Amino acid sequence: MLKPVAMEFLPPRDIKPLGWLKRQLEIQAKGLSGNLDKMWPDIRDSRWVGGDREGWERVPYWLDGFIPLAYLLDDKDMQSRAKKYMDAILSRQQEDGWICPCAPEERWGYDMWALILMAKVMMVYAECSGDERIVPALTAALRNFNSHIDSRTLFNWGAARWFEALIPIFWLYEKTGDEWLLDLAHKLRVQGIDYQTLFEHYRDMVPQRRWTFLTHVVNLSMCLKSGALISRLYGGDPSSFARLAIETLDRYHGMANGHFTGDECVSGDSPVQGTELCGVVEAMYSYEQLLSISGDPYWGDRLERLAFNALPATISEDMWTHQYDQMTNQVQCSRLPDGHVVFRTNSGESHLFGLEPNYGCCTANFNQAWPKFALSTYMRTPGGLASTIPVPSEVRIDIGGTEVKCKLETDYPFKNVLVYTIDTEKPVEFEFSIRIPAAAAAAYVDGAPAACGDFYRIKRVWSGQSRIEVKLDFQCSLVARPRGMACLWRGPLLYSLELCEEWKPFEYTRNGVERKFPYCDYELYTDSEWGFGFAGGEFEVHENEVSDIPFSHSKPPVVIETDMYPLDWKLEHGVCAVEPSSRKPTGPAVKKRFIPYGCARLRMTEMPEKCD
Repeated sequence: MLKPVAMEFLPPRDIKPLGWLKRQLEIQAKGLSGNLDKMWPDIRDSRWVGGDREGWERVPYWLDGFIPLAYLLDDKDMQSRAKKYMDAILSRQQEDGWICPCAPEERWGYDMWALILMAKVMMVYAECSGDERIVPALTAALRNFNSHIDSRTLFNWGAARWFEALIPIFWLYEKTGDEWLLDLAHKLRVQGIDYQTLFEHYRDMVPQRRWTFLTHVVNLSMCLKSGALISRLYGGDPSSFARLAIETLDRYHGMANGHFTGDECVSGDSPVQGTELCGVVEAMYSYEQLLSISGDPYWGDRLERLAFNALPATISEDMWTHQYDQMTNQVQCSRLPDGHVVFRTNSGESHLFGLEPNYGCCTANFNQAWPKFALSTYMRTPGGLASTIPVPSEVRIDIGGTEVKCKLETDYPFKNVLVYTIDTEKPVEFEFSIRIPAAAAAAYVDGAPAACGDFYRIKRVWSGQSRIEVKLDFQCSLVARPRGMACLWRGPLLYSLELCEEWKPFEYTRNGVERKFPYCDYELYTDSEWGFGFAGGEFEVHENEVSDIPFSHSKPPVVIETDMYPLDWKLEHGVCAVEPSSRKPTGPAVKKRFIPYGCARLRMTEMPEKCD
């Protein structure tokens, strides 16, 4: 018997994004995510649908985000295209349940990570579409998987990411009650990498220039949820492993934006070491699972830090291009010369914006981030309903046979006011819980103080329409970073020095894949001065309207002005030095503008806190 989760995800049909969140999803649908099946050979001509291109992780990665995006936006064309892919995949399932696109003689060498991914996609598609074919098809696929690994144990990516299979396994178990599914979950735990031991006896404090499965940033981002998932099978504290892992990664490899370095493997705490977009996306998904299983609001705060900062910062405003690696201090994105590639295990093109810089996995995978974030805005609790991520959205839910609608109007995280409207068709008693972000200095619910970093619970009989107003107090603060540096936070947003951005396009074809506008490659340059240190603690905050592009560089929703000292800071082979040559100012303090980190594709974020 599975242990219950603290809060249940709601079906996609029950959640409706609003405001800036809906606009962000619409931008995504018009960009790469909504068009990969039309122009990228690895999706358009994949072996999954009868073509001759990649037949492993890229189609499942893409569908895992494209499907919920189609249904959140109620886009009939996108839904039809998703169905076309699912029809093709289901029609090719073999009689014994094998569903992956390879010949029988290739099965023994096929990395089952692709099956794990496709099982998640099938679950997502069933939740979105209600397609009744999925439960029997997934049952057959997992039965085959169960017998397959008896004689061909997990290896490579399947062994590194075994716990991801628990998500569709548990979902199917709750549908069917088939006990063999729990036996499969146990078998995967035994065969997969033991991350608990990895972090209890951590040895990767010093980054190396070598690639390993155990230091790979995406594996580590994914594994954060492993302890919580397995706790549903064996019991125990669902948060304990993730707390240990994230505290360790923060200590040795933490970044200012709330993630940890990994270019492509963990890379220390330097502000010019990058982190992979897939790592950001998968850490978000881990935090969503942790929030649901544990009910611990801490994971909602971790999720917000990535969604509002690291995620938008590494994708272009139109969402047609992205980086493989982002850097905290990133003053230029140009091809790095041989012998001077700052990334330890990635190429010198990894921080360009483009269709598939370095590797194409992020091209397919990044599109799950915003849709699954939107699906995490509300969750069902044993006592009623929780607003888990306070961004503009609406939910309809049945509580005790009564339809309840909850609508949140807000520009959070850019503004500090949340207004909830709850409508019930008849009187009904339930508990409404609001997660109050820990990033706020103080919070008030209808004027009453509320604890930050916790849930504020209102239990009563709800009748007709009710309005709840939450006000958050955002304060500017300089947060210490290594090497005597600091970064500027206000509420849940990290801020970076505003730099002008020149985008230089490159159109070409490589390995049969065409890069052309709007999905060509771009190098980014600036002629803005960027070498500065903080001159004091006075900050002027200017709030603007949230534009049609929420994370806009030209129209940032918030600007902070503060005095900065100019410093001698070198540019070395296209990358700024880790720290300035001297902390002695080269001139008097000048007032400079800071914009949200997520609005800045070129940026200076970590700078000296004290200048002598």
